[in-house]
Amino acid sequence: MTRRFHWERLEQFTEKLFEKAGLPKQDAKTVAESLVEANLRGIDSHGVVRTGIYMQRIEAGMISIHEEMEVNEDGPVILLDGKNHIGAVVGDKALQLAMDTTKKHGVSLVGVKGSNHFGTCAYFLQKALKEDLAMIILSNASQTMPPTGGIRPFIGTNPFSFAAPAGKHNDFILDMATSVVARGKIINAAQKGEKIPLTWAVDKFGNDTTDAEEALQGAVLPMAGPKGYALSMFIDILCGVLTGAGFGQYVNNMYENWKDPQNVGHFYIGINISKFMPMEQFKERMDQYFDEIKAEPKAPGTSEIYIPGELEFRCKEERRKKGIELPLKVEEELRNWGDHFGVDLDRALISIEEVVE
Repeated sequence: MTRRFHWERLEQFTEKLFEKAGLPKQDAKTVAESLVEANLRGIDSHGVVRTGIYMQRIEAGMISIHEEMEVNEDGPVILLDGKNHIGAVVGDKALQLAMDTTKKHGVSLVGVKGSNHFGTCAYFLQKALKEDLAMIILSNASQTMPPTGGIRPFIGTNPFSFAAPAGKHNDFILDMATSVVARGKIINAAQKGEKIPLTWAVDKFGNDTTDAEEALQGAVLPMAGPKGYALSMFIDILCGVLTGAGFGQYVNNMYENWKDPQNVGHFYIGINISKFMPMEQFKERMDQYFDEIKAEPKAPGTSEIYIPGELEFRCKEERRKKGIELPLKVEEELRNWGDHFGVDLDRALISIEEVVE
């Protein structure tokens, strides 16, 4: 049976692991927070399941956790060299630069090179929303998706994200891969021994498959066929070609390449809404927009029309109350790391009394 963990204590456990691995306390907190936030929002493919591979790369010297990042700034245009630091920390540094610059200039363009896998874009977007800023965040990724007409991986499932604040409604948060599904969900299915839908991926010979293990040996498919492929290229051009980071085959796979840094690239576009209209007016217009969408006639079997980010918000509320359920393999891996560093995972378990409360 799978067990549930209290989100805050799971975050503390994960933070302690990264501290034991050598990260400064604030950096460890950032990484742990980003992972558990993904679990809270129901994006388990990017949650604490990633702890193990991050830890392995740190211990193998594949991530430079003490390097000082380099910032080159020219007005609203900034290039950040993450110096191969752990991805969530690089991503958070880029976000702070983007927010500060957006407040000052009304807009910001922050390109990032020398980064690693940084988790979900939504983690950073939510911080921008607290500052009443709209934000676009893009990232490239290692080869897991074929170009349309190809059979082997060449481009990443490069995510596209955008967030804007609302008033009475939940904020708008779009965070999506340019593949049919994030590859992490296939990894999750493989860990659980579950089949995947036939439309998600192909095996190494280019054949459709429902076998998660075969899919991991093959390639995940682009969303909307050639449109998803083109969007992924667009993101790779901004995040990789333009910034000086890796692109295409030069973004190294964190699970397979143990010789070279990942050199992931990101791209942040900040928008100061108050430069266009008063913030309250914008939020009122967003609420009106959402109200009208939700009032639209519903298709048979549909009880409610959702706004992007709304389901994740509701999931977060529920998991804060009832706990985060972890697959047995993920729990076992975390427990092994905990035993290795003398950190007790069982302290993060949620009690029946806490669920009732």
